[in-house]
Amino acid sequence: MTTTTYAVLVPLLPFLGAVAGLLLGRTAPGFVRPLAVLPTLASLVLTVLVAAGQGGGRAVDAATRLTPTGSVPIELALHIDGFAALVAVLVGVVATCVQLYSTGYLRDDARYPSYAALVSLFTSAMLLVVYSGDLIVLLVGWEVMGICSYFLVGHYWETPQARAASLKAFLVTKLGDVPFLIGLFALAGDAGSFRITSVLGTVASGHLHHPTLVALLLLAGVAGKSAQFPLHSWLPDAMAGPTPVSALIHAATMVAAGVYFVARLLPVFQASSAAMVVLAVMAAVTMAGSALAALAQDDIKRVLAYSTIGQLGYMTGALAVGDRGAAVFHLLSHGAFKALLFLAAGVVIHAAGTNSLAAMSRMGNLRDRVPDAYWTMTVALLALAAIPPFSGFFSKETVLGAAEHVATGHTGHAPGAAGWIVLVAGLVTALLTAAYAMRLWLLAFRGRGADAPSHGRQPVVMNAVLWVLAVPSLAFGGLAFRVLPDWFDGRSLAPALTTSVLGTGLAVAGGVLAYGAWRHTTALAARAPLGAVAAHPEADAGLVESEAIASHEPVYGDIAYAPDPADPGRLLLGPLHRHAAAGFHLDTVYAALFVRPVTAGASLVRFLDREVVETYVRGAGALPRLLGAAVRRAQTGNVQTYVSALLAGTVVLAVAAVLVATGA
Repeated sequence: MTTTTYAVLVPLLPFLGAVAGLLLGRTAPGFVRPLAVLPTLASLVLTVLVAAGQGGGRAVDAATRLTPTGSVPIELALHIDGFAALVAVLVGVVATCVQLYSTGYLRDDARYPSYAALVSLFTSAMLLVVYSGDLIVLLVGWEVMGICSYFLVGHYWETPQARAASLKAFLVTKLGDVPFLIGLFALAGDAGSFRITSVLGTVASGHLHHPTLVALLLLAGVAGKSAQFPLHSWLPDAMAGPTPVSALIHAATMVAAGVYFVARLLPVFQASSAAMVVLAVMAAVTMAGSALAALAQDDIKRVLAYSTIGQLGYMTGALAVGDRGAAVFHLLSHGAFKALLFLAAGVVIHAAGTNSLAAMSRMGNLRDRVPDAYWTMTVALLALAAIPPFSGFFSKETVLGAAEHVATGHTGHAPGAAGWIVLVAGLVTALLTAAYAMRLWLLAFRGRGADAPSHGRQPVVMNAVLWVLAVPSLAFGGLAFRVLPDWFDGRSLAPALTTSVLGTGLAVAGGVLAYGAWRHTTALAARAPLGAVAAHPEADAGLVESEAIASHEPVYGDIAYAPDPADPGRLLLGPLHRHAAAGFHLDTVYAALFVRPVTAGASLVRFLDREVVETYVRGAGALPRLLGAAVRRAQTGNVQTYVSALLAGTVVLAVAAVLVATGA
């Protein structure tokens, strides 16, 4: 079999597994787990074979006309270069780990068959995006991922949080997808084709007529799909879904699609300096803002969600300085340690027995109860904080090094302003990332919260997956920066000395600050044990239940608990903490700008429909009804009445005739 044949089977096998899982889920439940794991595992094997066949050399291209359009053709096309080959392997690895992990995590879930089928479909859609050489086919995978995320985030649809989160994720991403679609058609209109190779050829020849407009339209879709400012607020709320779904979305699908799309079409964005600066600003605000928000969250999954947003900001920052090799390097590295972080968090939550105990302020004595999660999560957090020699250090420093080269004028791949914006924001974010990573580790594993009830040991498969992902989280970066340049654009991915020293120094400083703040607040908290709001009238008045929900403070049952006084985030952020915990009130801004005007418009339309249109309709029916009632009164059935009326009419006509004749 050829590389092209393998590549066709890669997205097809999970798709067939999804269809079979949906059809057999109820009639043959014993086949559900094999149908979830085996097609995805086979697809992973094929991605490795495709990568070996591509070998980092010339791109593999194949196409067949999908349908005659009469103008711009749509083709079922493959375009597999080194970027696509390696990203597909990442998708296969993470999806297989998630499917295996889910067999233990959701072993008692009645809706596991539909869940597993949707995960397979999600995987198939992302692989279609990765391998597609035609923008319309890519768009199909792009949108299928959107609907899969809607159903998977809303898996626990009995809870209002899950229903609201799934709807929010769908609507916010669609808000970006509308201009994205317009941008795709504008791009294809200039190129005369939806083929990616044709589009890049048009850009290279200078025949892209509206590069800034097209790039900005496409960036709107990228911001929504990859959760970048200002369309990022859906991702933290999406934590209402099952934890394995969070790992899949954050590590290898959905949010990775936007970054990968820009990397694949980077020359389109480089054709506009303004678009590159906009991309840099978007990345900088996303990086710094999400890191501050992560430092204020109490739910462990929301911390990781904001962490994902910030790390995606690093990737878009690398693209903003014109280095897609650095962006995809960080995408691959991040995929390994972020999947590990979420799956380890799932073990922690599973040990507690409920998602409601994901609040770190309520965790206690977890280090000894979940040793596998403790050690592997420690590795992943060190990678997240970019501490050498863990993988995150090499990939993040490659991003900072690329920004430094552009800022200092050593390369002309992007405007110098974009380089400075990304470099400064990246260094600040390095400090904040290490701080919230240290805070998470301290609160989750050395916290002073109440002991959660024991729910026994976790399934072996869950812990095994953690150790599998710990290997690339530790070793991938040190090996990859030497090998990946041959698969990418040939540029060096080695860390630069200046940014490595600055970035690592700031990361260490952030960790030390968080640890020092934790020691200080722990000493103070020893004299003020954690309790319910009702027992602490001196607690912040804002911690009533309704405001606790709005600001994402932990709520258990019907009691809102005061935040852990030993939380170092409150000390480090000071008065900024409440705003950061609420995501800097971006949802409130959206409510004022979009939700309330739309609701008011809908109310006006309803008023006009009920009070104006329906009044007219009712009036139009009332007049004939009144006339009919009047005529009906004349139909008495009495012959004498009819004769009397006839004679009276005759007299009236006679009189009228005489008057007319006299007048004449």
